Amino acid sequence: MAAPYEHTDDSVVVIIGSGAGGGTLGNELAQKGIDVVILEAGARHEYEDFINDEWASFSQLAWTDKRMTSGDWRVATDFPNLPAWIVKAVGGSTTHWAGASLRFQEHEFKARTHYGALDGANLLDWPITLAEMEPYYARAEDKMGVTRTNDIPGLPGNNNFKIMKAGADKLGYKECNTGHMAINSQPRDGRNSCQQTGFCFQGCKWGAKWSTLYTEIPKGEATGHMEVRPNSQVLRIEHDKTGKVTGVVYADKDGNEQRQKARIVAVAGNSIESPRLLLNSASSMFPNGLANSSGQVGRNYMRHMTGSVYAVFDKPVHMYRGTTMAGIVRDESRFDPSRGFVGGYEMETLSLGLPFMAAFLDPGSWGRSFASALEGYENMAGMWLVGEDMPQETNAVTLHGTEKDAFGMPVANVNFSDHANDLAMRNHAYAQGSALYDAVGATRTFPTPPYPSTHNLGTNRMSEKARDGVVNKHGQSHDIANLFVSDGSQFTTGASENPTLTIVSLAIRQAEFITGEMAAGKL
Repeated sequence: MAAPYEHTDDSVVVIIGSGAGGGTLGNELAQKGIDVVILEAGARHEYEDFINDEWASFSQLAWTDKRMTSGDWRVATDFPNLPAWIVKAVGGSTTHWAGASLRFQEHEFKARTHYGALDGANLLDWPITLAEMEPYYARAEDKMGVTRTNDIPGLPGNNNFKIMKAGADKLGYKECNTGHMAINSQPRDGRNSCQQTGFCFQGCKWGAKWSTLYTEIPKGEATGHMEVRPNSQVLRIEHDKTGKVTGVVYADKDGNEQRQKARIVAVAGNSIESPRLLLNSASSMFPNGLANSSGQVGRNYMRHMTGSVYAVFDKPVHMYRGTTMAGIVRDESRFDPSRGFVGGYEMETLSLGLPFMAAFLDPGSWGRSFASALEGYENMAGMWLVGEDMPQETNAVTLHGTEKDAFGMPVANVNFSDHANDLAMRNHAYAQGSALYDAVGATRTFPTPPYPSTHNLGTNRMSEKARDGVVNKHGQSHDIANLFVSDGSQFTTGASENPTLTIVSLAIRQAEFITGEMAAGKL
């Protein structure tokens, strides 16, 4: 492990955040002999510390710092201070994610071309193509041990999946299986295989699910070129009179301000914290925040079109047994505007434990109907619906006018309202999910509203032209050459697939670019 780097060492690459983007980028650079300091706002919990109890685990891992919400989305009513369910810990949300690892489709990289000028949507084509991304997707799948790639077998199907598969067959769906999952179906990479415990969202105590916490980060540390500093919340990024980034100011575990010098800074704090940091780093040279000459920092926030359908059957299902996201139907993720919307969606099995089910089934509900639904819990099957939502300029992360965090910095306000396309897609998905369960004998079905978002995208988007976005096709800010964005906030559009595989693939690609630019003396 690297000895701690000096705060005055301006040769290091500072990465803010240790999740799918930051943790991967750090390891990739360290493997190439580049010195890296990762600053992580949360604590370090190794996988034996994870808690197989939903509320206790939430308290251990979740990012519960104050945030504000606005807009017409249900989350602003149901969970006003929890717009997103992400993690504040080493490994970021890769400790909490379900493991679904899907490549984007070709048309999804060119949404503006395929979907047209959709009224109210701020659509843009990505400055990269699927063909450019394929070699990096292949490397990410190998790194993460994604099932159904590289001759890795799929995971077994639990009861929740068996019901989904039976219903999918009845509806004529063809693309239904136990998924492309970054969860070991057999021992691999020095880690266990999945033990089907069912607490994927609470952190995998077996280490079977890929997480930067126990894959990328220890591998990077073993090179001697990477240091991870937990409990280090970055407050602002600093620059010199030429506009070049020079380092960051962060609060350490005792709340004291520290200054870490840097050759390059990469922001990987998720789509809420990353724009908040850039906006909080405003200066006389950059009065609107760093990398924000376009005014697009914080804008085009996407969270995926989401919702769930649960169904009660006349016999026990025990959906909570086995992998949380145990299977997928992909047929509806196609581009087919005849359904009344552009973009597509996935149906993915989902189970919540009884405590979370009581909170999330229909927030605020009470009475006989709600109670009888919970009484049917052991007979319940469930699916999550996840689809491409439309970027809108007004869906934005901004700095709140009065609310401050523990360090005196303005907190994020997350404004989101559904686009008409999102609503049409959700209603179609509710109908199809209910039809799938009805086809195999459900006695009741419950379409449920969206949860706090786990897929936070956009807000620092890639664009070919500087006026349209925040970063170029390598995640390098248009305005400042040695400032990068390395998380899902760089997504130009959201696609229908779970984003982690693409975040990891972009980080591998970005590490190559940074290494080349450093070698050429450009960074």
